Amino acid sequence: MLDFRSNSNNKPFRSGHFNISKRSNKTPSISIYLVDNKQFYKKGRLSFNMLNKNEIFSILSITLVLGTIWSLFETWELFLISCGVILAVILINVIAKKVIAFAFDSEIEIHTWEWQRFFFITKKRAWGHKPHQKLKSLFPAGFFLPLILKLVSAGFMNWMACLTFEVKGTIYRTARRWGLYQYSEVTENEMAWIAFVGILANIFFAIIGYLIDAPLFAKINLIYAFYNSIPLSNLDGTKMFFGKQSLFWTSAIVTSIGLVLSMVII
Repeated sequence: MLDFRSNSNNKPFRSGHFNISKRSNKTPSISIYLVDNKQFYKKGRLSFNMLNKNEIFSILSITLVLGTIWSLFETWELFLISCGVILAVILINVIAKKVIAFAFDSEIEIHTWEWQRFFFITKKRAWGHKPHQKLKSLFPAGFFLPLILKLVSAGFMNWMACLTFEVKGTIYRTARRWGLYQYSEVTENEMAWIAFVGILANIFFAIIGYLIDAPLFAKINLIYAFYNSIPLSNLDGTKMFFGKQSLFWTSAIVTSIGLVLSMVII
């Protein structure tokens, strides 16, 4: 049975979605809910939230970790300056992603990079390659990995990729983009663009920092962009690599050049 329903008898139908249900053992029914696009546009414009409590906690905790590895508590002044600059760099990346996600009728949530499994090999056996071989709880790699690598590398490596994002389509994405059928999933291509724009924002502000004679700000922007371009786990580099490889290689080349410049010139 095909059932048409609307929110108003006077307004023209512009878009909607399918809902398939089974009312009996033999006859399924298909309901098409048609709505006015203007209502979706209005709700979408009003539903843009920049950061929630969990995102703020993740960003601030990672800021303290990265501020620690940058300053090594040499002085409190250096630690506070490092934390302030790193917080600005992270917010530039996050806000750029939020804006482009909103342009794609989507929303993202930032959280600390976590591992559910990792691999290691010994002489007798390997662990982590089978589906059931995983950690009982998520390991906060974004919190501990920078500290571990700083210690192992004798203070040489400042790992900066500590945050990831999850993306989903908003409610009004269906009506705004796809007419009379539901298609609210965000594509890998769109996720690649969201990740790329965040990295591009850091590169842009690195140039601004260099021009206004703010070397620490410029350097941290470049290093942050470089590490986030690495295709590891579910970092931004992985989203670009599987979503749109042209963006990945562009980001990899530009951020690699930026890393070299940050060590030589800045």
